[in-house]
Amino acid sequence: QVQLVESGGGLVQPGGSLRLSCAASGSIFSINAMGWYRQTPGKQRELVAASTTSGNTNYAESVKGRFTISRDNAKNTLYLQMNSLKPEDTAVYYCKHASGVGTYWGQGTQVTVSS
Repeated sequence: QVQLVESGGGLVQPGGSLRLSCAASGSIFSINAMGWYRQTPGKQRELVAASTTSGNTNYAESVKGRFTISRDNAKNTLYLQMNSLKPEDTAVYYCKHASGVGTYWGQGTQVTVSS
């Protein structure tokens, strides 16, 4: 199994920044894909950004140029730097880990963008 613990969410004003972290532990394969998803009430969970151990990344169109995903493979930690935040970025952000042992989700961290 893989355990994921997210941190870094909170309340921020429009235009502000936040950095989310996701620490993975347990059965970590050297080859995996990790990503950030977000969900608001009544809507499906959507991909925000994803990263593989080979260095490939992809982003939702709505966050391109504002968010940056990165990872420290030695620490099994995934990051999401969020800049120029907008009210529509408000959501619960979830970390996902996928590998040969299966797919796992973190518990989520709330991000609220409001003045």
